[in-house]
Amino acid sequence: METLETPVLEKKKEAKQLKKIMIIQSKATIDSVYAALILANGARMEGMESELFCTFFGLEMLQPKKMDHLHVATVGNPGLHIPTMLGGLPGIESLASNMMKKEMDKLDIPPLSEFLEIYKASGGKIFACKLAMEMFHLKREDLWEGVDEVLTVGDFYGRAQESGVQIIFV
Repeated sequence: METLETPVLEKKKEAKQLKKIMIIQSKATIDSVYAALILANGARMEGMESELFCTFFGLEMLQPKKMDHLHVATVGNPGLHIPTMLGGLPGIESLASNMMKKEMDKLDIPPLSEFLEIYKASGGKIFACKLAMEMFHLKREDLWEGVDEVLTVGDFYGRAQESGVQIIFV
């Protein structure tokens, strides 16, 4: 049976649609950075607006000298299923990071610098946190050229004022 929707119901339905994903990236581990970027890029592929806001250690993904040299955290990472003491041994972090990168290569997941380029080319936005930059004594020129802007937290929240926006903290 077909029903006619009233304009009020149509507006409610439209307001519930996801239109924009805003991801807060606060860590600099491979798994965290790629999770955020895969979510952000996936949103773009689905036709949604997508924004990354990098703060604290997440700023490392935006620093050309560091972006392609991130590691897996092996100490205190329950997802690795190795004892903390073993994770702290010399070379274990490097071994785990290399293993993860090899698995990502098998899936044709690009290096971070290339993935950021792909994301930007799709229309994704990337922002750096002003407070974290000041805290780590970073300047705009220390960041990757594709960063759209340095924002305060208030500026970031201001970009989320429309309906259909989801904020994700990674």
